[in-house]
Amino acid sequence: MRLTQLVLAAGLIAGLTVSASAESIKVGVTPGEHAEIMDLVKELAAKKGLDIEVIEFSDYVVPNQALADGELDANSFQHQPYLDAQIEARGFDIVSVAQTINTPMGIYSHKVKSLDELEDGASVAIPNDPTNGGRALLILADKGLITLKDGVGLKASPLDITANPKNIDFKELDAAQLPRSLEDVDAAAINTNYALEAGLNPVEDAITRESEKSPYFNVIAVRPEDKDAPWLKTLIETYHSPEVKSFIESEYKGSVVTAW
Repeated sequence: MRLTQLVLAAGLIAGLTVSASAESIKVGVTPGEHAEIMDLVKELAAKKGLDIEVIEFSDYVVPNQALADGELDANSFQHQPYLDAQIEARGFDIVSVAQTINTPMGIYSHKVKSLDELEDGASVAIPNDPTNGGRALLILADKGLITLKDGVGLKASPLDITANPKNIDFKELDAAQLPRSLEDVDAAAINTNYALEAGLNPVEDAITRESEKSPYFNVIAVRPEDKDAPWLKTLIETYHSPEVKSFIESEYKGSVVTAW
């Protein structure tokens, strides 16, 4: 066999060895920024021998169930308070292993330009899941629109409202439906991923937003037995890379901020 043939054969064998040794994982995300960021992580991680299959889910419940059932190896779509509530309510045996991004929730309206313009009896839509609904109420309480019971913390619900000077009529809707509700209500509290998906600019279109330093930072979650897995180290290091940070800063321009 000629030297050039030997070199080509060796290269082919090396390539097959690398391909065979590449580890494959499935990561669940929701549409929008979580999927877009993970697509970049997938591209970068492939160069490190980690093959990521990104699987999109349209709601907030199924990705945790799929992870707990072993259909996913990790997910990246939820903030820590939501994960904590899901573990408490559904008994999922999953843990967070890294912070990813923060997506400050915004209050949007097609009818008013500020909360001060809301009239008596105005309707405000909020997410119907406990953590994101509470998150919306905390924004409105922080802005002085309502008052909540002392010590209610992150789990506030409309039942915890102690003062509602404008008699706001709260409509609890599925988080994904909130952008469409803007035609029917005076204002709506919308999670950033659904706002972006609906073509809303959180920085420019929200009439008010929560602080970037809120406790609602998003996380990567896995099953406990995988928290020390080599592939997870690669996934986290890739997510926390300068390339990903630069992408988030340039692509979202403040709508999404890094949590690391």
